[in-house]
Amino acid sequence: MPTVPLSQVKLGDRFASDVITPLGGTLFRKGRVVTSREYEILQAFLVKQVDIEPREGVEEIAATEEAALTRFDAEYDRLISLVRRIFVSNTSGIGLPIMDIRKQLENVLAHIDEYNALTFMPRIVDKQDYLYHKSVLTALTSYLLAQWCAFPKKDWLPLALAGLFHDIGMLGIDPAILYKPSALTAAEKEEVQNHTKHGYNLLKNVAALNEGVKLTALQHHEKMDGSGYPLGLKGDKIHPYARLVAVADVFHSITLERSYSRPISPYLALEQLQNESFGKLDPVYVRTLIEKLTSFHNGMVVRLSDNRLGEIVFTDRNNPTRPLVSVGGQIINLVTERGIHIESVIR
Repeated sequence: MPTVPLSQVKLGDRFASDVITPLGGTLFRKGRVVTSREYEILQAFLVKQVDIEPREGVEEIAATEEAALTRFDAEYDRLISLVRRIFVSNTSGIGLPIMDIRKQLENVLAHIDEYNALTFMPRIVDKQDYLYHKSVLTALTSYLLAQWCAFPKKDWLPLALAGLFHDIGMLGIDPAILYKPSALTAAEKEEVQNHTKHGYNLLKNVAALNEGVKLTALQHHEKMDGSGYPLGLKGDKIHPYARLVAVADVFHSITLERSYSRPISPYLALEQLQNESFGKLDPVYVRTLIEKLTSFHNGMVVRLSDNRLGEIVFTDRNNPTRPLVSVGGQIINLVTERGIHIESVIR
């Protein structure tokens, strides 16, 4: 088990023991392969030397690629392909392959333990894929949020389906408007808003889906104060499925890259959700999502908005999106340093 200085570590090496930060947190586990990302983190934490496994013809790996896809990644990609095929080849919505979609969604959910809504970033090659990824991610987060909010188990999969199909009405929107890179006109905005009605009409006669799934397509843009669309419903007049899916939908809408805007940090997204819980989104579902996504993250490596890497050392329950972060031994309190935020989660 040779110990080597950081300057002699090569891409493709494997750690022979856990790499520990100066504060006692585990930076990397034994057996992890060194890629350019791991090397960058080692440098940022001023690690001087590490234990590596003996080199027996070290296999160099691409700096930006993992050796293999996880089972979750593979099933996720299959579901994305299925959703893409529906949107590209089935613009009328007639004969939606509901059972095929449900089966593949269940295949993904079988590996849900590998999914973290705060850290998972899909590989979006084409900006038009934004809608497909948002639909699938909304499904996964809705599935977890249903459990965290103590929905009966019989509602977990239907809520995932509600998340998956909430934007199905986009099938009826002109792609030139849907993927327009500039601001929409008032008439174009009105057409996009009609996707809620289109979605409900596509799903209302599908016997394999319950009423909550169908109403989610119609109501996921309604707001708690009645300011939403298409019906201006208020409070508990909005179906619980729609209120829950709306929270997941907003989170993923602003953390994924789309044709007309850049993504924002997942931590800033949670702050935005918190702001919208006052009159817009269901505050119970918002609070639960924030608490669950920000708990047990001490030791997590993050990149701050000023491009520094740091390690979360403490999270205040009253300010869960603004923890204490150790950067090179200096503690940054993001509650008081309002000009700095967590830009991205490294691991």
